[in-house]
Amino acid sequence: MTIPWIFLQLVDSALPTGGFVHSAGLESAFQQGEVPDLRRFIQDALWLAGHSTLPLASAAHEHPESLARLDARADAFLASEVANRASRLQGRAFLDACARIFPSEIAALRDEAREARLRCHFAPVFGAVLRALDVAIEDAQQLVLLLAARGLLQAAVRLGLAGTHESQRLLRELSRDLDDVLCRCADLREDDLAQTAPIADLLGAMHDRLYSRLFQS
Repeated sequence: MTIPWIFLQLVDSALPTGGFVHSAGLESAFQQGEVPDLRRFIQDALWLAGHSTLPLASAAHEHPESLARLDARADAFLASEVANRASRLQGRAFLDACARIFPSEIAALRDEAREARLRCHFAPVFGAVLRALDVAIEDAQQLVLLLAARGLLQAAVRLGLAGTHESQRLLRELSRDLDDVLCRCADLREDDLAQTAPIADLLGAMHDRLYSRLFQS
């Protein structure tokens, strides 16, 4: 089976989407001494992604015409100002980057989002963009979870919680967890949204109060 070139391009960390400036709450939790086990922290984050990011991305992929409604649902669901802001920043960065890189497929979508004054939360924008790029929903779902795991591991390296080789070893070891989350959450949609890591969410919400920080969230 041949992997589509567009999928390989989207999975490449060189794609300039701005995700490297976010730690998904890891920096705040670490500074507060609440990351005794990095692997467990990432596992919990993956289940959260499976119950929050994945449903909205899947719904937007299936019904891109519902982007405005799904964007509003994401805005209501993300009660933490830090998480809400991070989602909007990542969504806009991803949409803008893809509109520049794939103008014939994505530029119109970006213009429509701007005209409608959408907040452009990451999950629904991601699903709509991948649908416009003709990426299959199964591949899009897998990519959502991979990016969640990879983003946390990259943040862990920058924070000194893991080395580069250790982070790649952890990513390999997390493959079973990724499969489990995908299997359990692939059929979830916007009405199934759930917060599965409330303590991590509270810790992440304190990010703006940190004395010093490397990341925006």
